Amino acid sequence: MVRRLIAFVLLAWLGGFVWFAGVLPQPDPAATGDAVVVPTGSGGRIPRGLELLRTDAVQQMLVTGVDAAVKQGEFEAEFDVDHQLMECCITLGYIAVDTRGNALETAEWLATHDYTSLVLVTADWHMRRAALELSEQLAPGIVIVRDAVRSEASLWTFFLEYNKFLAACVLAPLR
Repeated sequence: MVRRLIAFVLLAWLGGFVWFAGVLPQPDPAATGDAVVVPTGSGGRIPRGLELLRTDAVQQMLVTGVDAAVKQGEFEAEFDVDHQLMECCITLGYIAVDTRGNALETAEWLATHDYTSLVLVTADWHMRRAALELSEQLAPGIVIVRDAVRSEASLWTFFLEYNKFLAACVLAPLR
């Protein structure tokens, strides 16, 4: 009986892992919202957020989890951001150090704005957990539009992220 239970759990975990790594969230070319939230991390995230801002698909942008050493001028230079756009529409968030922290920082930022929708831009392998953590922190009624950035993550990255996602799913109801 114990062997069957262990076998069932292992098969369920393996099946979930195959789904997690094989069916990734996709980019949303029609993504729009009041604001865009971009957790720092793998490449392509910030350029995609800036694209949404520059095409007026969103009004504001929060980059959450920015390293404390990064200064506004450095950000402007690295991503070719006009100073006026930076001043009016981009917030660099320095509080978060992990995905849950990104969600908390975003919720705090949104509390100072009257937004009802946001576009979450993160890597395809990170989207499920980032959206889960974010939905746990946001006020009811705020719509999260998922706009995944395609990546070429390693099998190890998928393995780690899948297990973090499972842990977040288990812990979410307990918070």
